[in-house]
Amino acid sequence: MPTELGRRPAPPAPRQDQHPRPRLGAVPRPRPPQDRATALWASLPRELVARFRPVVGRLTQDMIAEIQRAVPAYAQPLDGQFGAIMVAGVEQSVLRILDTVGVGGGTDEDWAEVFRGLGRVEFGEGRSLDCLQTAYRVGGRVAWRHLAAWGQQQRLPTAMLTVAAEAIFAYVDEISTLSIEGYTAAQAQSVGVVERSRRRLVELVLGEPPAAAAAIAKLAATARWRVPETVAVVVVEQAADGEADELTGPGLPDDVLTDMDGDLPCLVVPDPERQLGGLPARLGGRRACVGPVVPLREAATSLRWARRAMGLVRRGIIGAGAGDGPVTWCQDHLSTLWLLADEFLVRELLRRALAPLADLTVKQRARTAETLLAWLETRGSAPEIAERLAIHPQTVRYRMRQVDKLFGDQLADPDARLELEIALRARRLLAPVDRAEPAREVPRAG
Repeated sequence: MPTELGRRPAPPAPRQDQHPRPRLGAVPRPRPPQDRATALWASLPRELVARFRPVVGRLTQDMIAEIQRAVPAYAQPLDGQFGAIMVAGVEQSVLRILDTVGVGGGTDEDWAEVFRGLGRVEFGEGRSLDCLQTAYRVGGRVAWRHLAAWGQQQRLPTAMLTVAAEAIFAYVDEISTLSIEGYTAAQAQSVGVVERSRRRLVELVLGEPPAAAAAIAKLAATARWRVPETVAVVVVEQAADGEADELTGPGLPDDVLTDMDGDLPCLVVPDPERQLGGLPARLGGRRACVGPVVPLREAATSLRWARRAMGLVRRGIIGAGAGDGPVTWCQDHLSTLWLLADEFLVRELLRRALAPLADLTVKQRARTAETLLAWLETRGSAPEIAERLAIHPQTVRYRMRQVDKLFGDQLADPDARLELEIALRARRLLAPVDRAEPAREVPRAG
C-alpha cells in the first residue's frame, strides 16, 4: 500500500477558456454530479494541495480499512487482482480530487473508466451495486473525517470546510454514477450475449445430427442454462401477421429455451409437467403441442413429433376438438400419432383392407364400417353392440350378415382382423379430412 500519492505532476494552470472560479461560499446553480463536484473543488485554493499531501497516505489506508470493515464482501487480503482493484479505486479517488482542487477541468476519461470498470467488476462477480455504493459512502465519510481534523489544525475558515464537505459528497455521487454506467453496460452486454447464446443453443440441441455433448455444455455455460438429462420440445402456432411473436404473461422459467423466430416457434423444456402449467394463459389464443419427453440428444425427435401433432391439430384430427384445450400433449395421442405417422401407407391399407366396401353407397359404407369396428373392438353380442351404437339389435344382426358376406373368411383370420381394425380406426380418424375429399375415402381396388 503506497503511503504517498504525490508522485503525479501538478495539473497545468487553468486556461482562460475554462469557467471562472466561483466565489467561496457562493451557491452554484444545479449541475450534473461531475460538474458540481469539479466546480466545488475548483473553488478551493490550490495551495491547500501541497499542505494536505502529508495526510494522503494515512487517509487512503484508513479508507481501505473502514471499507473492509463495513462491507463483508470486501473483507479479503489485499493481494492479487482484488487488492489491485481495491487500491487502484481508492488511489484514483484521492488523486482526482488533488488534481482538480483550485483548477477544475473536464472529465478525464481514463479516470472515469476506472470507476466504470469497478461497476463492471461488481456485475462480473455476481454482486449488486449495494456493496460498491456502500464503499463509496464509507470512503466519503472517512475522507471528510480526515479533512475536518486537518482543517481545524490548519485553522481553515468554516466556509472553506463547508465547501470541501459538499464537494466530497458530490464527488461520491459522481463516482457512483460512473459505476452505475459500467454496471448497466456490463449487464446489457451480458444479456445480449446470453440471448444470442441461448438462440444458438436451441439450434445445437435441435440439430440433426445432434451436436456433441461437449459443444452443448460449453455453450450452455455462456447461456446460463443447466444442461438437463431429458427435454420435451413444444411447438407454438405463429402469431397473426403484424403481431409480435412472443408469449404473453409472466416470463417462462430460466431453464426453458425459446426460439420464437422460426417457421414454427418452439420451446425446449426440461420439465414440462412442472414448467408448462401456465402456458395456456401465455398463448394469446394460439395453440401449442408438447412433444414426447426424450433424452437431450434426441430433442430433434421430440420436435418432429410435436410438429406432426400440430399438423393433426390443424386438420382437426386431434387437439381442441378432443377436449385438450389450447395445449395438446403427444403423450395423450401416441396411438393416433403412430397410426397416422405415414399417411401414404395408411391409405394403401385402407384401399386394400376395405376394398369390399367400395361398391356400397357412402351411407352404407359408413354404417357397415361403424358396425364392423364395434364388433372388432368388443367381439360382443348383437345386444351389446346395439347398446354401444345406440341402434336396435336386429339392425346389428342385419349389418353383421352384410359384413359376413363382404369379408367372409377374413373375419376368422387374426391377422386380417388386426388389419381391418387398424384400417377402420384410421378411417374414423381421417373422416373429418376425407369429408372434404369424398373421392379419397375408399378407393376401389384394382
